[in-house]
Amino acid sequence: MTDRVCVGVISGAFGVRGEVRLKSFCADPEAIADYAPLFDEAGKRSFDVTITRPVKGGFAARLSGVSTKEQGDALKGTRLFADRDRLPDLPEDEYYHTDLIGLEVVDTGGQVLGKVRAVLDLGAGDLLEVQGPGLKSTVLLPFTNACVPTVDLAAGRLIADPPEGLFP
Repeated sequence: MTDRVCVGVISGAFGVRGEVRLKSFCADPEAIADYAPLFDEAGKRSFDVTITRPVKGGFAARLSGVSTKEQGDALKGTRLFADRDRLPDLPEDEYYHTDLIGLEVVDTGGQVLGKVRAVLDLGAGDLLEVQGPGLKSTVLLPFTNACVPTVDLAAGRLIADPPEGLFP
């Protein structure tokens, strides 16, 4: 597990007075400001966050050290990370996406199917993108209790019971 978790991304400047458009990845989108200071991916810059208002696709926000449209535009695409200890503890059956990436995927018989490459949220439920030996392309495994009955973060693996024909 990493010390920081990606909680949002800067989509660019919003207006001409230094506000940015902020997209939150948090279950409670406005809570992103509660986890500040937020850091860029390298951990070299940190930002205090003040949400000013909701806008289409996220929030207008003020970030410390950003006071012009040009500075806001220069941060477009910057992913924002919060220290893990600032985030709430999750219930037993919920996970941060970052903790699932890299886990080994084995079937109920113990055969290795691959590793989780990414977690996708396409609106109808999360999908695990699994990449593995013998696969010509990645496989999208529904992240449901039926298809993934066991997640063992300590062991670095999850047990999958994929639908028939999903894996060769």
